Amino acid sequence: MSEGSRRVGSRPLYVLFNPLSGSAAALGLTAAALAGKFRAAGLEAEIDADSSRPLEVRVAKALASDAEIIVAAGGDGTITALAHALVDTPKTLALLPLGTANLLARDLKIPLDLDRAIAELATMAPCRIDVGDVNGRIFLHKVVIGTIPGIAAARETIRGRATLRARLDFVRYFLQRLSEPRRIALHIHPVDGASRVERVRAVAVANNAYDEGLGRFFARERLDRGTLTLYVLKRLGLSDTLRLTLAMLMGRWRQDSALAIEEVEGVVLHMKKHDVRVMIDGEVVRMDPPLTFRIRPQALSILAPAAVVLQAGTPNAAGAG
Repeated sequence: MSEGSRRVGSRPLYVLFNPLSGSAAALGLTAAALAGKFRAAGLEAEIDADSSRPLEVRVAKALASDAEIIVAAGGDGTITALAHALVDTPKTLALLPLGTANLLARDLKIPLDLDRAIAELATMAPCRIDVGDVNGRIFLHKVVIGTIPGIAAARETIRGRATLRARLDFVRYFLQRLSEPRRIALHIHPVDGASRVERVRAVAVANNAYDEGLGRFFARERLDRGTLTLYVLKRLGLSDTLRLTLAMLMGRWRQDSALAIEEVEGVVLHMKKHDVRVMIDGEVVRMDPPLTFRIRPQALSILAPAAVVLQAGTPNAAGAG
């Protein structure tokens, strides 16, 4: 539901800043410089940049503050951690996209330029979006199991190591994983459909659905439809990866022969393995199956550009319905 009548205005903001996030580290952005940008925009902000403390401690402090609006100044991991704490509370999440992918900010049409994003905070308005839930853990984009989390974990091991040897090792590992014929047996039990067993290379469960369209790579037009989307990859060889990547860039990928797509209200995934790798909004963690997914409709209040929030009375990119 749109909450567009409430603007940020002069209300104080609490900013949880991750100076180690992708573009923040690349820009050499400091807490003092970030505070100066808020002052220049005429916004009052308390900035927490103490990355020496555990993230959960910093999130708890943000939640206990008097600020109605908590700003996640970082990447998708920072945003998801704050969203988990803010779901079903009176507080509103705001984004300063300082990560690498910045997927949610792109969906919400939030500027990726830092100065412009801060300046536009004053005119943004709250709206409500859906969140996904897997075994009690919130996700905003998608959860992936199978081959892909292992590749992502290997990628993390070379982060910060710009040597040619490290990059070549990752490419070798990537190609080796794609060439493996191994698939996992997965019992898929949608809450609103028939259960089945499939052998797959990877499965993604997305909060709402990814759209087709030229250049719309992992982009969502709606975040308020109240559904999960199940993407089942039956094959994932090198040729499949190249074909699907090109098809996504060209905006025509949903009919690919390696992919099956299904909208569900909830789904339970069973597998024989215990303690499996799971990628949640880009972060690789370990979880014990079964994995129980559900959608929590419009559970998160988030700031979006006013033009998006008010569009047709049902903001499409912001997901307020």
